[in-house]
Amino acid sequence: MTSLWLDTSRPDYSSEFAATEDFDVVVVGGGLTGIVTALLFARAGRKVALLEARTTGAVTTGNTTGKISLLQGTRLSSIAEKHSPAAVRAYVEANRRGQQWLLDYCAGNSVAIQRETAFSYANGADGTVALREEFDAARMAGLDVHWTDTVELPFPVAGAIRLEDQAQFDSVSVLDALLGELVRTGGKVHEHTRVRTVRGSRHRRSIQTDRGDITAEIVVIATGTPILDRGGFFARLEPQRSYAAAFTVPGDVPRGMYLSVDEPSRSLRYVPSDDKELLLVGGNGHPVGRASSPSKNLEELINWTGSNFPGAELTHSWSAQDYRPVNELPYVGQLVPGDRSILIATGFAKWGLTNAVAAALALTAEVTGSREDWSAIYTTWDWNQISGLPKAARVNGEVAVQMAGGWIRPLIARFGSSGEVAEGEGRVVWDGIMPSAHCTVEGVAHKVSAVCPHLGGILRWNDAERSWDCPLHGSRFAADGALLEGPATADLT
Repeated sequence: MTSLWLDTSRPDYSSEFAATEDFDVVVVGGGLTGIVTALLFARAGRKVALLEARTTGAVTTGNTTGKISLLQGTRLSSIAEKHSPAAVRAYVEANRRGQQWLLDYCAGNSVAIQRETAFSYANGADGTVALREEFDAARMAGLDVHWTDTVELPFPVAGAIRLEDQAQFDSVSVLDALLGELVRTGGKVHEHTRVRTVRGSRHRRSIQTDRGDITAEIVVIATGTPILDRGGFFARLEPQRSYAAAFTVPGDVPRGMYLSVDEPSRSLRYVPSDDKELLLVGGNGHPVGRASSPSKNLEELINWTGSNFPGAELTHSWSAQDYRPVNELPYVGQLVPGDRSILIATGFAKWGLTNAVAAALALTAEVTGSREDWSAIYTTWDWNQISGLPKAARVNGEVAVQMAGGWIRPLIARFGSSGEVAEGEGRVVWDGIMPSAHCTVEGVAHKVSAVCPHLGGILRWNDAERSWDCPLHGSRFAADGALLEGPATADLT
């Protein structure tokens, strides 16, 4: 599964890795958050290194739907349930700053964007309740939203709200522009460099990687979820996986950017193409590792598109992982209270393009001491975190259920589970004293530990992406056990 944005050749900005090298700032994670953060520090004259375990944009940024919008489904009403009106306004202002910085950068660096109207819509009566709440929250936050019953979609809707002059783009094209400037400004980019841990004192940190150790005064963890367990952010985030697909369709493609507020979720937009505009459809999200068959989720999304856009032909399909914070606001700031040597940014709840840039602006301001009022909404430790306790209890209660069930299932399947695993399939069986994960991919049989090295969850087979996914905190591994994304930092044995 390869996204539309990543299915192209890209320039290589990597430089030679030198163990023991010393930096002012080391940024871990080569998505939009990490790259913008690294660039801002480099612009400020800091010696910067960007470390990415795979390739830049390989995880969330390269698999986004590419919407740069302040109208974000039901985000504002969800925030309003737990926080003050002032907090909702600050969140909108933060995203407005991130959006404007990104659009200005695209305009100044010949990165194509399309200015379009964003719509949030409801399919039925239940959805209109959520839509009305979002409309009220958006108005209260100062957004010029309007209610409408007329949209250009080929199926009926119960209502929609619209916000003019939003934007969309190819998310990888801006990464390449940012990386080019980062290198020209003196920053170093190290792909295929996995960070295992960070040690040392607050005055000088040692970043330990699989290619050697380097040191820095400040470390920014800009991975999807923090790879360091200090602070317990894995217990304050809910990992979600969702699907997207691109199609050629007969006739015209809707011009607006659409997102449903009810389930199953549907995200729609057009994509400029050399021959004919494509239709991009996303949705069918679920907690990581907890879908009975991810391939059926993707298949259902494709079938829905064919039913509503007759003649649609699939060109690309892919999946993305996002993290929703239990208190609904992103976590941006110190990993542990009082320590400014390790900073994090996470919890963008599927709206990482505007939030990523705003987080990068807030993080650099944290170091330079120039934070603006809006950036106070991005925090990791304050009394507002109490608002997330009820949801944290629910999320971690579900984690406990998954932990227990994961260890019990292989025992139940212990007998009658012998024999080869069919192509594209995987199963967990009790093998000696520990459960093992067996799968066959492209004719090759693999056998690895079924125990996630993060906190011991039992992995589940993802039949869409042919990976082993952890239902506890979202770590993912390739069929041969290679780590794809954390919070785990080690491969499967």
